[in-house]
Amino acid sequence: MDSEDIASAPSTPVTPGTPGAPLFGGFKRDRNSFNGRKSSLLKSCKCFSVEAWELEEGSLPPVSCSLPPPSVSLSRKVGAEFIGTLILIFTSTATAIVNHKTNGSETLLGLAASTGLAVMVVILSTGHISGAHLNPSVTIAFAALKHFPWKHVPLYIGAQVMASLAASFVLKWIFDPIMGGGVTIPSGGYAQAFALELIITFNLMWGSWRELRLELLLCSTILVAGESTGASMNPVRTLGPAIAANNYKAIWVYLTAPILGALAGAAVYSAVKLPDEDVPQHIALEYRVFGKLDTIMTASV
Repeated sequence: MDSEDIASAPSTPVTPGTPGAPLFGGFKRDRNSFNGRKSSLLKSCKCFSVEAWELEEGSLPPVSCSLPPPSVSLSRKVGAEFIGTLILIFTSTATAIVNHKTNGSETLLGLAASTGLAVMVVILSTGHISGAHLNPSVTIAFAALKHFPWKHVPLYIGAQVMASLAASFVLKWIFDPIMGGGVTIPSGGYAQAFALELIITFNLMWGSWRELRLELLLCSTILVAGESTGASMNPVRTLGPAIAANNYKAIWVYLTAPILGALAGAAVYSAVKLPDEDVPQHIALEYRVFGKLDTIMTASV
């Protein structure tokens, strides 16, 4: 390590494969620091701003806190995306089926909480691996805005579709003939359902860029649109259960509106967001310490 310098990456923390690097990382040594100069370890670290800290037996060389992001294979990312989507679809669909079977005992609040908790668990467990898209709309929106490579889109969407089908047919085997309760269908007109799905997916995509508590935003959208459309916001949330239950009512709404809503949400946020250098320092530090979702959800090559 004494004979080599480790290149410092940009300060913006990201998930594996995206431009940038995590907050804490490799230490870059300043060879001139031992030539009679007294420097502080903490003062020299780019991550902190503190007063000089003199050591009894001399001072340590200046350091910069950055490491290149760990390499994650594409197969591992796709596998994590499959597992994450499987958990999400199984949980959200199973809750809807149980609610239907028990004449509404779960309530809309229970449906929202179940889905929100599933998303939180999946993001925390797989976000650093695959980005935890869990939704073709999210994948397409990130690719359209050049935050995700188009060449990986078919693999991600393929994993999401297969996970949805797997979860749906397992639920059909468990709950048949009540599988129909897990299918998202509009309770009103198609135009109303299309508008609601587009708007709530816009809200979800907007929040996914900076929202530290995305699961709460998801819960709120389910409370808004759950009674009217089932609050899908995700083409594979509707596609798998529809195929398993052989119920394709208004499926075009759920395959198109979320994608358009996600594209609009991503585009509008990109147009109005602050440049990275304009983010207040305390906000930047908070994001770096606790993890920001725009880096969790945009895992790239």
